[in-house]
Amino acid sequence: MRGLSPELKSHISPRQWEILEAIERYGSRAAAAEALGVNIRSLQRCAYAGLARLSAAGHAPGHFNDGVAPGYRMGKVTVQRGPGGVERVWERQHPEHDREALQAAIEAVTVDLPRLDPIEAPAHTLDQLCNLYTITDFHMGMLAWHKEGGADWDVKIAERTLIGCFEQMVMSSPKARVAIVNQLGDFLHSDGLLPLTPTSHHVLDQDGRFSKIVEATIKLLRRVVDIALMRHEQVIVIMAEGNHDMASSVWLRQLFRAIYENEPRVTVNTSELPYYVHQHGEVMLAFHHGHLKKNDQLPLLFAAQFPTVWGATTKRFAHTGHRHHVEEREHSGMTVIQHPTLAARDAYAARGGWIADRQASAITYHAKFGQVSRVTVSPEMLVAA
Repeated sequence: MRGLSPELKSHISPRQWEILEAIERYGSRAAAAEALGVNIRSLQRCAYAGLARLSAAGHAPGHFNDGVAPGYRMGKVTVQRGPGGVERVWERQHPEHDREALQAAIEAVTVDLPRLDPIEAPAHTLDQLCNLYTITDFHMGMLAWHKEGGADWDVKIAERTLIGCFEQMVMSSPKARVAIVNQLGDFLHSDGLLPLTPTSHHVLDQDGRFSKIVEATIKLLRRVVDIALMRHEQVIVIMAEGNHDMASSVWLRQLFRAIYENEPRVTVNTSELPYYVHQHGEVMLAFHHGHLKKNDQLPLLFAAQFPTVWGATTKRFAHTGHRHHVEEREHSGMTVIQHPTLAARDAYAARGGWIADRQASAITYHAKFGQVSRVTVSPEMLVAA
């Protein structure tokens, strides 16, 4: 990389500067990774994040002679031709809005993020058991009115509901060694500053500014993971992609991977595909929000996508959400469980006539025998308690 000068140092983090300097000094990213003793993929991500920051600040060392600056995409190109052919070319480069650019932004933010200290592990857990705590279609930030949907919903109500229900699920389930915090998508109601669905751009009822919702989301999900850590030796975290939070699920995965980096008992599934698996002994647990594949398509998809896990297991369960109501069906080789939501109905659901019981379940799996118990909670239980 050419053109890295000291005045650019203030635009990026110390770690990004160290990596970009190493690339310039050693002549290649592979050589820099070897010299610094880091994984080349991690180095490349950090380097891209640093270059994207420099590009956003108006500096693109080694890139404006040809190619596209990191973090940008090629836009309109104007060509001026004269008698002798092409005389001038003007290129317009625009900030990227795809996953690669978002990943770079996340890397830039999390490089210097404080990591949480480990929490003391509980004693006397049951080795053969795994508790699966599923939260799906929570729609944090949604605003609902009881006169339309039958119940109110906002950020404060959502916080109370989730903590109360999650604590009840954890305390009512066996003390398993392994817990899976299965946040199965659509945790956030909207995916950015504008209250719109990401793909169809439907207008959403939103409780306040997006920054307020993000802050509440991070605190709430951290609390959930910490509750699981106090009860289980190992906690696996899934932050699945949903159709309401396609981009937010990316930063949630990377953020939680970073903040629990020093906690050896937490593992965050960072799959770039919206299909996730965990093998618990002879049991395959598979996860997909449900916005891209129908329930009856999931067994074949997971068999093809994860053939090693499929072949090593005898009991297989796929977990999905998206449709806000309960459905459970046994297919050839795999049972598909569709989970409901804890969230209240918004105006769109109420006017569409979609009605379903609000609840969440904790399912306990034995490493050999599959599902052995289930605990179901509802917001009504909190009111009655």
